[in-house]
Formats: sequence, structure tokens, C-alpha cells
Amino acid sequence: MGTFKITVLPGDGIGKEVTNWGVEVIKKIGSLHNHTFTFDEGLIGHAAIEATGNPLPDETLEKCQMSNAVLMGAVGDPLYDNDPSLKVRPEQGLLKIRKELGLFANIRPIKIFDELIASSSLKEEVIRGADIMFFRELTGGIYFGRPSERRENGEVALDTMIYSRPEVRRIAQLAFEAARKRSGKLCSVDKANVLESSRLWREVVTETAKDYPDIELSYMFVDNAAMQLIKNPRQFDVVVTGNMFGDILTDEASQISGSLGLLPSASVGSKIGLYEPVHGSAPDIAGKNLANPMALILSTALMMEISFDLKIESESIIAAVNKTLAAGYRTRDIAGEQAEKFKVVGTNEIGNAILDNLS
Repeated sequence: MGTFKITVLPGDGIGKEVTNWGVEVIKKIGSLHNHTFTFDEGLIGHAAIEATGNPLPDETLEKCQMSNAVLMGAVGDPLYDNDPSLKVRPEQGLLKIRKELGLFANIRPIKIFDELIASSSLKEEVIRGADIMFFRELTGGIYFGRPSERRENGEVALDTMIYSRPEVRRIAQLAFEAARKRSGKLCSVDKANVLESSRLWREVVTETAKDYPDIELSYMFVDNAAMQLIKNPRQFDVVVTGNMFGDILTDEASQISGSLGLLPSASVGSKIGLYEPVHGSAPDIAGKNLANPMALILSTALMMEISFDLKIESESIIAAVNKTLAAGYRTRDIAGEQAEKFKVVGTNEIGNAILDNLS
């Protein structure tokens, strides 16, 4: 029996819909396993800008700092997509919360449910059995490097990719530890043939490997990794890489599972973990009962295991999702070309089905 405080940040677009079902799942886990979960809610992203002018208000940050874990929906709004003149943007709130909470590692599991193999754009013989754990460095690299600016009257743009030895070492250590608990294989992805920051990255990972002689370490350039993910994803187990490379590769890898709507993630580093789906805010389907809540629900499973050390509860959430899929329930994004064979339902219907299958 435990007591845990969770800050919920619905964010933008479909964020409110999917976080609602994450909260319902956590509540039921509490009732089934005699845990007490309390919830507080905060603003982030476009919703926060509209209300306060700030994509991450101080009040929201304080709530997160006082909690045991943070559950977040998504941030982003089309208002900002094609207007570079807007200096305050939703994504700034996401970058700031990672920095302020010390969330330097993003963990993204890529695992296909057997029931959804047909939903993937890849062949069954290529993806069956694929099970990859990505460790993406989250608070360094080109997204945080300075300078980042326009020069020569706006005609030239500059972004800086920068990494320090301690930043690389701490993410590498987490990845090595994870590899030790899995198959004992770790692949480090970089661009060391071109980038000086990647040469430092490879150097530090190699140094760190001396503390893990039982782990089989390999290296791969990011362009080759992008190809190999599609060609033979089963060759990978644990992958560690930088911020931008990890951002791109994990979105690509979502096609192994069939949909971004199925990919959970955990951002860790300090004592407070942040859990969110990999997908974006999808404003085009917001409020239409079309969003797939399973990635957010699977993110609550990561929360149970990583932040609260509740492995049985985590496994029961995953099992409930699997049972729901086995019963033929699908949201539109994962129904595939043979939708007539399934029970294609909305956000609320599949959320209720998962709740019913929790035990």
C-alpha cells in the first residue's frame, strides 16, 4: 500500500482526452491494489500561453516539483506552425520543464503487440518479436545549444549542437544498466564521422563501457541506424543516442508498432519522472472522440514501474491493453485496411474497455 501525488498536465489538442483515461486507469489501480493516488492539474503549452502568456507558468512548475510524478498529454497548436514571428511557443514549456526537473533521459520502449502486427506498414516477418528500448538524451544537444539565433538581417540561421562529457556519461550509464537487465546488448548511435560533438559522444560511451565488461557495445551512424530500423529492427535491443537523433529515430520506429498512438515514454533523471505519449497534440481530431489513449495509458504503466516501483501494477495495465486488443477493439488509427474485422471505437469506448480488463 502506498500514497503517491501526481501532477497532471493535459496540455493541448487531444491531451485532455487521453490524460483523462490515464487518470481513470490510475484510480482503478489504486482501488484494486489499495494505493492512494492524489491528483493536481496544471497548465502547459498553448493552453498556458492563452491563460497566462507563459508556456510553463511558475505555478505549474511548483506543482510538479511537489509531486511524485508528472503525467502529461501533449503540447502544440497549428497557430505557431507557420508564423516564425511568434517568440513564445508551446514547445518552450516542454523544454523548460525537462530542464527544471532535471529530466535528462527519455526512455521510449518500442514493442509490437502481436494483435497489431497487421497495423504496421512493415512486413510481419520483419517486425515480429521486435523489442527495442531507446534512451534519448533530453536536455543537451542542438535543442539546447547556444547560440541559437538569426544573423545578417535574418538571412542566416544558426543552431549549435553541444555536449559535455558528464552529460554523455550519465545517459550512457542508464543505458548500460538497462542493457544489463535485458539481453546485454547496447548500440550507441551518433554521427562521429562528421560531427565533433558525436566524436566526444563516442569517446565517452567507450570509456563508460569499461565499467560494464558484460555488455556487448556496438556503434552505428545515425543514417545507417535509420535504415536498419526498417530493414531489421530485431537486431536492436537497447539504443542510446543524442537529443535530435533520438527524437527522429523514435518517431520512425513508431511505424514498427503500427502507430504513434501506441508509444509511451518516460523522462527521468531526478527524483520526479514525467510520463507522456510520444504522439503530438493532433488538434485536427481534438474533441471528436477519435484519439487513441493507449500510449498515454501505457505511459502510466511506465510510471508505476519506474517512479513507484509497482511492477505488478505496471504489468496489469499492459495486460489490460493487450486483452482489449485481443478482444478486437481498435481506434481508427490502428484499425488498418481490414477495419471491418474489428470493433472500431472511439476514445471513450476503448478507455472503458481497458478499465473493464484491469484486474
